[in-house]
Amino acid sequence: MAPTVLVAIEKPDSFSIVQVNASDSHLFHEKQKSASPKQFSWFLLLKAYKAFTFLSWLAMVSKATFTAIKKRILLSNIREDEPRSRGRLYKFIKVFLVISVVSLIIEVVAHLKKWNLNLIQTWEVQSLVEWSYMAWLSFRLDYVAPLVTTLSKFCIVLFLIQSLDRLALCLGCFWIKYKKLRPTISNDAFDIEDPSSFPLVLVQIPMCNEKEVYAQSISAACQLDWPRDRFLVQVLDDSDDGTLQLMIQDEVSSWRHKGINIIYRHRLIRTGYKAGNLKSAMACDYVKDCEFVAIFDADFQPNPDFLKQTIPHFKGNPELGLVQARWSFVNKDENLLTRLQNINLCFHFEVEQQVNGVFLNFFGFNGTAGVWRIKALEDSGGWLERTTVEDMDIAVRAHLSGWKFIFLNDVRVLCELPESYEAYKKQQHRWHSGPMQLFRLCLPAIITSKISLWKKTNLIFLFFLLRKLILPFYSFTLFCIILPLTMFIPEAELPLWVICYVPIFMSVLNILPAPKSFPFLVPYLLFENTMSVTKFNAMVSGLFQLGSAYEWVVTKKTGRSSESDLLSFAEREIKTSHQEKILRRHSESGLELKSKLKEQETPVDVKKRNRLYRKELALAFLLLTASARSLLSEHGVHFYFLLFQGLSFLAVGLDLIGEQVS
Repeated sequence: MAPTVLVAIEKPDSFSIVQVNASDSHLFHEKQKSASPKQFSWFLLLKAYKAFTFLSWLAMVSKATFTAIKKRILLSNIREDEPRSRGRLYKFIKVFLVISVVSLIIEVVAHLKKWNLNLIQTWEVQSLVEWSYMAWLSFRLDYVAPLVTTLSKFCIVLFLIQSLDRLALCLGCFWIKYKKLRPTISNDAFDIEDPSSFPLVLVQIPMCNEKEVYAQSISAACQLDWPRDRFLVQVLDDSDDGTLQLMIQDEVSSWRHKGINIIYRHRLIRTGYKAGNLKSAMACDYVKDCEFVAIFDADFQPNPDFLKQTIPHFKGNPELGLVQARWSFVNKDENLLTRLQNINLCFHFEVEQQVNGVFLNFFGFNGTAGVWRIKALEDSGGWLERTTVEDMDIAVRAHLSGWKFIFLNDVRVLCELPESYEAYKKQQHRWHSGPMQLFRLCLPAIITSKISLWKKTNLIFLFFLLRKLILPFYSFTLFCIILPLTMFIPEAELPLWVICYVPIFMSVLNILPAPKSFPFLVPYLLFENTMSVTKFNAMVSGLFQLGSAYEWVVTKKTGRSSESDLLSFAEREIKTSHQEKILRRHSESGLELKSKLKEQETPVDVKKRNRLYRKELALAFLLLTASARSLLSEHGVHFYFLLFQGLSFLAVGLDLIGEQVS
């Protein structure tokens, strides 16, 4: 029997009974959805409790954030950044910020008073301030907006050209993978049973105050799988610390006593930085007997088979001057900063270097993890001290001399990424100011060289102008200057595809070589725009030969070892277990040197603190001001982009990204 439900409904003046059968299910469900006043009250209380909990959490987070920011401002080492902050770019950003804040105040007043050029006639103007504002609107419409529109269109054209270049590189990379194009070597390159058939190789390790990594780099170089009498290791020490020099000498002596051909060199006159160091080393008499030179920076640890994977490419290829290997990073997952760097460098090696190597036989030498034919170095003029990018300099001159390059994407060498924003910023400044110095110096040689017109065009317009000058110019001008400016000049508003669709698509292309980094797509896009101020400033200083263009700061190393690094080290130990182990000398002098070095590593009074970066902070407030102005115009995507970009600049300006110093 179907159940029956009796529902009593009380009214002030009557009483009735409604019978609901089980078959009338729709009536039963409708009655079930209704709620009593008591339930509704509990529902409101629950919502109020959730809102109160969220607001209290938000207040606590905001308080903690502002406390951290206040502490960072009070404790930051501001004086170190003051000389750089007094440049023209910083002054321009400050003036722009002041004008933006004043304009925002005027726009808010005009919005509240409903001043509008289209709604108010001239005879309806009631005050001088209102008349001035209406005059500004007319002037802005007739003169300012066309100028800003023209500048924005110019930057958009540059943006699209650079995006097409990036897309062409990605298509080239897909074609390489589809066709499985890669450099090959002949099976009979060298006679394994006859060590004399192996060419004599010079291994150079230039270093300067690298106390964290000198031991592991020397160890990796000395354990290369190559006949011992067919390679020579040069430790080129430019350190100015006497104790560290003795420690490096002690490390070199320990390997020499085991039979490794290793030499320690220290220059008395340290001119020319790394280029001067390499130039001095190549002048030694014993270098004339070597046919190739492999270069590793102090934090690079090649695998034992590195020479066997690179040197054979030279045999039967007399026009080959350089074989470049790829970098692999032991600390790519250390913090957000290293993750974002890994995205950029993976694209650089897998796409840029590989595509240029396969289709053009030319790319910029990365300064390390590469093998040069010594004849190519000599034919190109050797190392020169005229720029801070000696690696790119020698690569361009070798290309002009007719030498070809090969990039090996499968051969990887372990190294480190900068973990602090200070170290990364200095590195990027050198990497973006040096190419502009080199462009000024090499342009006449490129024009008058005997290479083909296509190669000249590639060098001038693609290698230098598009990728080294136009990229930092439009990224800073378009997204950090023009975009906030259009919020105060609505007539010149940027289209949505410029600030959203195309940048996201380009960022997706950049992340493809590092697919595990896809969760960091938005931070990567924001951080690249944030770094544009540093790259733009470096590009201008290099192009116009300003003082900061000649700065050379050795990137700070930590000497970290990843899990893969430890496993590879264990494999090396197993392979060499049947051989006599290399013992480190523990003499009395060595112990004294080690204790002195430890005292230097752990000083009693550590005064190092995180820094403030004023250009980034000024741009942060500028973008946040523009985002507030966009609220009045009810911009959707523009507001969110400016808001998050401003917060990104704020985090970088307060040095809250990367390694933190307590």
